Amino acid sequence: MKFRIPFCLITLLVCSSIFGQKNTEQNPVVRVLTFNILHGATTKGDFNLDLLAKVIQDANPDFVALQEVDFKTNRAKKYDLVTDLGWRSKLVPLFGKAMTYDDGEYGEGVLSKYSFLSTRNIALPHSPKNEPRAALEVVTTLPSGDTVAFVGTHLDHLKDASDRIAQVKRINTVFSQNRYPTILAGDLNDVPGSMPISILEEVWASSYDSKNIAFTYPSDKPEKKIDYVMFLPKNRWRVIETKVIQDTVASDHCAYLVTLELLEDN
Repeated sequence: MKFRIPFCLITLLVCSSIFGQKNTEQNPVVRVLTFNILHGATTKGDFNLDLLAKVIQDANPDFVALQEVDFKTNRAKKYDLVTDLGWRSKLVPLFGKAMTYDDGEYGEGVLSKYSFLSTRNIALPHSPKNEPRAALEVVTTLPSGDTVAFVGTHLDHLKDASDRIAQVKRINTVFSQNRYPTILAGDLNDVPGSMPISILEEVWASSYDSKNIAFTYPSDKPEKKIDYVMFLPKNRWRVIETKVIQDTVASDHCAYLVTLELLEDN
């Protein structure tokens, strides 16, 4: 019996060749999405959680890192955004507070296809007058039986990189000690080659192609990359595919989808 490979699969494997080898069916594969959701607003200034949920559902991710997540703030109409988006997309939700804001809270969100073995919310350093930031981690078991950690974060946005540098150093210190293969995803508010990203890449491998960088911001006309998926240990993950999802209404950021293969520990 002959097996005919669909043309779309051939195209995917060719596009993935810039990262080395193709996926092997024996190893688990995870789809990771990072998405700055603009606190539930849209670029038209309205409030449309169905539109955000559709971006997530269409990507069919195993894990989602959400940034600019409101928890029962006035501007978000008292919604618990991550829980509501989890319900709409049929994923397990978790919110991590970075700060009190607008009669509610503001921080990070994680959505997952799988239940959590453990969670932790790590406060990141910041200057006294700047916004607090956090890194939200979940540890879970894949259907293959492999245990992995997933971390979502949102770094400082100011032109002065001092807080971002302190924040990435804290991220490196904390998560480099993990027992399990770990994925880091989020809006890192800096470009490839910047000092904060370079510091992260001393510990983490990045999923983007440094020779052909796909921009993620702003969504109407992307001109820079500030949204990332990284992973460690570097020898435990292989990038299969990356995709920038450009929806000009859902958010001012493009969503960034990365498919990763978890390799055996040699």
